[in-house]
Amino acid sequence: MLRSLFSKKRDGNGISSFQAFCLALSGRVGTGNIVGVATAIAFGGPGAVFWMWVVAFFGASTAFVESTLAQIYKFRHESGYRGGPFSFIDKGLGIKWLGVVLAAIAIVSCGLFLTTVQANGMSSAVSNSFPVTPLVCGIVLAIVLGLVVIGGVKRIANVTSVLTPFMALGYIVMSLVVVGAHIQEVPAVFGAIIKGAFGLNPVCGGIIGSTIAMGVKRGIFSNEAGQGTGAIVSAATDVAHPVQQGLAQSFSVYVDTLLVCTATALMILTSGTYNILDGEGGMLYAGAPELGNNYVAYTQTAVDSVFMGFGSRFVAVAMVFFVFSTLLAYYFYAESSIIYLFQGKNSRWEKWVIRILQVLMLAAVVFGAIREADFIWQLGDIGVGLMAWITVIAILILCPQAIRSLKEFESKK
Repeated sequence: MLRSLFSKKRDGNGISSFQAFCLALSGRVGTGNIVGVATAIAFGGPGAVFWMWVVAFFGASTAFVESTLAQIYKFRHESGYRGGPFSFIDKGLGIKWLGVVLAAIAIVSCGLFLTTVQANGMSSAVSNSFPVTPLVCGIVLAIVLGLVVIGGVKRIANVTSVLTPFMALGYIVMSLVVVGAHIQEVPAVFGAIIKGAFGLNPVCGGIIGSTIAMGVKRGIFSNEAGQGTGAIVSAATDVAHPVQQGLAQSFSVYVDTLLVCTATALMILTSGTYNILDGEGGMLYAGAPELGNNYVAYTQTAVDSVFMGFGSRFVAVAMVFFVFSTLLAYYFYAESSIIYLFQGKNSRWEKWVIRILQVLMLAAVVFGAIREADFIWQLGDIGVGLMAWITVIAILILCPQAIRSLKEFESKK
């Protein structure tokens, strides 16, 4: 997997494997890693973290298959290689209408629904830490985002290849410091995670269904494996063999969930800065009752427990970077979907539709920043669910092609 990250370009077109890894990781590492983990704990208890790990374990395989297939069925465009789940559904399964439907869903889900989730998480974090209103947060984020996306795929890839490793590494280092300050709690936390995962914890035994559901939902939301978005990035990559990109994207799932999500979970759980909600307004566990359902504050307060007065601001700044890079990836997903729909058609109309997407996405950023979190997360779950259902069914049918490609790759090593 690590060798695949730095594989050489084949013909000079498209983006590099490392740029694709960073772009896909920027889409995976975002609100889901901070707010998503907190909501999973709030509604599923510590056991939800275990099910996030399980989703990552299997998700690496779905990420491998969808990314390898995307490489096999990619197509050329004036901006470079493009493609994704809609391409392998169209060319691999021979069901063009379903590919068109999925591309349309991807435009709405990534360009609008999921965009609102990211903007909401960022505005909540910043408003908790600085005297800035959610509306101002949304407007500033929309302006900066617009300056980058207008520059096209190469500018997006260049920005994320610098920003993503920096932000992920900095966040993990901070989490190690926080967990290290509560090191005596780590054995008990891992015990609570395992017990809670199987309903053995007396506090959370009655919500085992919610524990599994929240772990799975937030795990998939965070690492995006099987959702098809990683495949869209993979199709834009110029590599010598399709399997190289499949392996690179599998690795990004591990980085997202097993490293970044776990870092957030351990900070919250070792610090005890969380509540477990019963779904009816009550609390099964009140570790920080003053925080209620302010999910991002769980992480901010955890860092504050070690760096008083600094923690919440650090998380807010981290959220700004996480969200910004994720929105760049979301825009790329939506733009690639539009390019697929206009493949071989009038390029003038394609450019106009892309401009409309840019305007609507920037409006979605402002809208998401000012709305209530629970409503926004429902939109996000709808977006993830619609894409995942179609993509997973397609890769289950087409996975023999990816396996054959893997065997061919291994035979040449």
